[in-house]
Amino acid sequence: MNHRYPFIVIEGLDGTGKTTLRKGLFRLWEGLYGVTPLCVLTTNFLAADHAAAIVNGKYQPNAGNRDAYLSAIAADKRATLDRLVLPQRPARPVIADRWLLSELAFFAVKHGMRAPETYGALAAHLTVAPDLTLVLDLETDASMSRAQARQGDAVRADWDVHDVQSRVRETYEAVVTKPDEFPLLGDVVRLDARRARSEVLLTAWDVLRERQLVPSLAAHAEGGETHG
Repeated sequence: MNHRYPFIVIEGLDGTGKTTLRKGLFRLWEGLYGVTPLCVLTTNFLAADHAAAIVNGKYQPNAGNRDAYLSAIAADKRATLDRLVLPQRPARPVIADRWLLSELAFFAVKHGMRAPETYGALAAHLTVAPDLTLVLDLETDASMSRAQARQGDAVRADWDVHDVQSRVRETYEAVVTKPDEFPLLGDVVRLDARRARSEVLLTAWDVLRERQLVPSLAAHAEGGETHG
């Protein structure tokens, strides 16, 4: 019997409800099984030597720092897998707010790199795929409207604009329709983010159940968990 909990990634444009879905899954795991998931981000700054390259590449992307940023992202993801994801999976689920798909979109939009090229550079450093990548799908206008309605300074002038977000969505579409070409995304499932947040959460949980990524409640109550 395998006691490995799932590694789940949530992807989508800003404003599609990634944080809401992550929190909902977190509470379901806690409430139903008494298990507290580990939540991580796409970048966790665990490869300390690459931190400056990550900051520069994300906020001031240019041709001169592209390769350093790509190498830094690869190092950080490898460190995240080795130090967070893999050690924790015997004890609890891991949920990532963005992971690989978002990087493919960033390099496509900001550097004109084809998704397979970026994927190849990152895949050389990654040996473990998520069990599931949930992609929250929403039209660009709607996602931008939601993002701009949020409090705080989460909206970036160089990123959260219609033409950029439209290209990000186009990259998502191009990648998720060819899952065999990007196996390190794991099993990719698109969710209709136009639906009520509660319905999206229920659909996501049903996806996890269908793929046996959560134990049956009966088995859990008897102490015989069965998950992926």
